[in-house]
Amino acid sequence: MNLSVIIPVYNEKKTITEIVERVLATGLAGEVILVDDCSTDGTRDLLAALEGRPGLRVLLHEKNRGKGAAVRTGLSAAQGDILLIQDADLEYDPRDYPALLKPIQEGVADVVYGSRFLGGARRVTMYWHMIANQLLTLATNLLYDTILSDMETGYKVFRRAVLDGMVLRAQRFDFEPEFTAKVLKRRYRIFEVPITFNPRDYSEGKKIRLKDAFAAVWTLIKYRLVD
Repeated sequence: MNLSVIIPVYNEKKTITEIVERVLATGLAGEVILVDDCSTDGTRDLLAALEGRPGLRVLLHEKNRGKGAAVRTGLSAAQGDILLIQDADLEYDPRDYPALLKPIQEGVADVVYGSRFLGGARRVTMYWHMIANQLLTLATNLLYDTILSDMETGYKVFRRAVLDGMVLRAQRFDFEPEFTAKVLKRRYRIFEVPITFNPRDYSEGKKIRLKDAFAAVWTLIKYRLVD
């Protein structure tokens, strides 16, 4: 199976080189697609230096459109038959790739979520952020009759075929609930596996905000009613 790793990027000059090295070090990615969402902090200069390495492609947004839009750009450009979304901020560890890929490789899953709440090692911080994530997951489970433990995880891996006929419209952090809603409505097989998690706090550059939680709830409700 050929793996495409999609990395949405926005103002990540402190971490972008390191995350690319970690992804490449796995030896599992057939291609790595970096989508820069109009960074203004010097990230683009680092991406220009990285571009041209074997298996690595850089795509640029000429205006800031949001993480969801960057993910969609990457998905459209990806050529692999397995797609993996990787955040650029070092919160998620590419050394978890083998565990994430295993259910798909064994033919028991179409989609795999890396769960931060299934007992994997994690940094202890940001209690209320964790509670918000768990409440959004609870809302997902109630609306879609499922038992996810971490709907908002950034680690989502899936067969390319999952996207067939699926129209994604997310612009910001609403990608997670939109994708989850549409996967669940189509009854694809989802597995969760525990991952390590090293969250950064807002002083370190975390971008998601409370308003994004409200947007996620609305997205879950909206796509329960429409496609």
